Amino acid sequence: MSGILYSFRRCPYAMRARLAIAYCLPASSFELREVVLKDKPVEMIEISPKATVPVLQLADSDVIEESLDIMLYALAKNPEVKKVLLPESKKAEIIALIQENDGDFKWALDRYKYSDRFEHSEQHYREKGEVFLSQLNERLQNHTYIMGAEMTLADLAIFPFIRQFAHVDKTWFEASQYTALIQWLNHWLDSDLFKSIMKKYPQWHAGDEPVYFPES
Repeated sequence: MSGILYSFRRCPYAMRARLAIAYCLPASSFELREVVLKDKPVEMIEISPKATVPVLQLADSDVIEESLDIMLYALAKNPEVKKVLLPESKKAEIIALIQENDGDFKWALDRYKYSDRFEHSEQHYREKGEVFLSQLNERLQNHTYIMGAEMTLADLAIFPFIRQFAHVDKTWFEASQYTALIQWLNHWLDSDLFKSIMKKYPQWHAGDEPVYFPES
């Protein structure tokens, strides 16, 4: 075991961290501690005062607090996989696309999901998010994955957020013009990798029997 991963099953940031770990690292690499956001464990807050998931505490006590950094850590531990998921020839483009997801698209997603808390209508924020949906759909018109024929870090990092966007109004999304994106999303939802990282675990408490991740 190489450390402890604090996670929350439905958080898209935590999802993508688990996806990268499950894809890149061997079974039982980390102890998984499932967090309830309304009752965060003091052990997590002590090592990461920002108190958001995911948080990865390594065996040497180093702490990685950002989901993308956890993904990059997992890639660094598996150089052969890294060559495929983050090829040097596409690295800048992949990172820029993830940053767009984490920036303007996530801004629109949060407001689309909770539009009653903000100034404008649900449709207004959905249309803001559609700028990114259109871009992804265009990329996927003739390819299985966002960057082309091969899966990359972009797919793993962006998929959980498209899933969340689709869930706000599934009827609208499934009837939308983004047919290539819908097919891509369904591919990921049906994948063994996604199913493997979405197993339900009880809330972690100090003294519990350890749960190891990825499962063997």
